[in-house]
Amino acid sequence: MKIKNRYLRAFVRERQFWLMLLPCLIWVGVFCYYPMYGVYMSFVRYIPGIPLFQSEFVGLQYFRDFFALTSSLQVVRNTLAISGLQLLFGFPAPILFALLLSEVRFKPVRRTLQTISYLPHFISWVVAASLAFAFFSTEGLINELFMRLGVRDTAVSYLGQGKYYWPIITGINIWKTIGWSSIIYLSSIAGIDSELYEAGEMDGLSRFGKVIYITLPCILPTIVFLFVFNISFILNAGFEQHLLIGNVQTREYWDVLDTYAYRFGIQMGRYSFAAAVSFMKGVVGIVLVFITNSFVRRAFKLSLF
Repeated sequence: MKIKNRYLRAFVRERQFWLMLLPCLIWVGVFCYYPMYGVYMSFVRYIPGIPLFQSEFVGLQYFRDFFALTSSLQVVRNTLAISGLQLLFGFPAPILFALLLSEVRFKPVRRTLQTISYLPHFISWVVAASLAFAFFSTEGLINELFMRLGVRDTAVSYLGQGKYYWPIITGINIWKTIGWSSIIYLSSIAGIDSELYEAGEMDGLSRFGKVIYITLPCILPTIVFLFVFNISFILNAGFEQHLLIGNVQTREYWDVLDTYAYRFGIQMGRYSFAAAVSFMKGVVGIVLVFITNSFVRRAFKLSLF
């Protein structure tokens, strides 16, 4: 029997692949899509013990409540500032690291550097916060070093002053993610045809010239894809690192949307309000993906979809 529908024909032709993909689809459906019914909590006055769909419908009340609070602007500012710094410095850092690492010709050294750079990714934020206190507290290594060198006469509370929080958390985030994030760029670089480099060498390109005119253009699709992907998380400025490293003195600099939702939802029991804040983050992320994707399509003739 001849199948006329082209989608059905493709499905039948690729049925083995769909069968292998079935466990992944089930996992995504159960753990990613099924819990999304909880988004409805953002629009009702949810009270534990009462079924969600029997709760009083309040519409956009909790969204209006969020923007009516004076603290909301500060929370949005902190979120955008921390995410913006991470995007500005943290996004190009693994690209630069991958480019430099790919130029290391001695393989044992390159592998050692790769392994060392991956390790911080597997360190929990509890350990990372302990290291931050060991370095930046008033009795930490930084103050001790500066005082021994005569740069300062007294210790500075880096973790107790808000003006130092954004640079410190940005540096820690980069340290923790640079090695792991560079893996995909290193894979892209490894996939570049060696004949391109040989042709470039015949044309008189130096090693730096090969990076600029061969390596970067070849990995540009990967960079664009990850840039669009990172833009969607612009309102995700982290959670546990702020609770562990931040304190009462620096709250006006570290309180972001995730910690804000946690405080209202878990500590204060305002579940619907916290759900509204989280839902708003998701909507903004989706909108930003479409806007950024449209921009890169016009600018680089590349797109995520």
